[in-house]
Amino acid sequence: MAATVKKQMSVRTQWKGKLQFEATGPSGHPLLMDSSVALGGEGAGNSPLELILVGLTGCMGIGVTKLLEKMRQSPEAIEIVADGARGEEVPHAITEVHLTFHVTGEVAPSRIWQAVKLEAEQYCPVAASLKAAIIPHVFLNGSEIPEPQSTEQEELPEA
Repeated sequence: MAATVKKQMSVRTQWKGKLQFEATGPSGHPLLMDSSVALGGEGAGNSPLELILVGLTGCMGIGVTKLLEKMRQSPEAIEIVADGARGEEVPHAITEVHLTFHVTGEVAPSRIWQAVKLEAEQYCPVAASLKAAIIPHVFLNGSEIPEPQSTEQEELPEA
């Protein structure tokens, strides 16, 4: 039986001051993130939460397009709208995403549904990652800081 190999991906994110951060991944394309003005930022970039939906629509779009090509379908245009519902309690996580695909061209309804379902349920790594375990590592001033063993959490000061 062959061993499972984990694929690795690394993204580096640097603080640019105030609430702005710039991330660069393996593609080398920088991405600016910021908080909205209402939450104390300048609104100069995408919010991290909106990037989850951006990543999901991009992943689904790429995968669906590839599957439709293999199915010999000919879309002329594909637009995907993601509407994310967020929980009312902290951390206000995305609890449900409605993905609406707007497709034009010579595509059989059964084929577009098949492609969308396959991507959402089997192939899209972003969709599969929305329930991924988060394993934090913290470095402070160049040194790794181990996770405290205490189960009590410090209260955050009110903003």
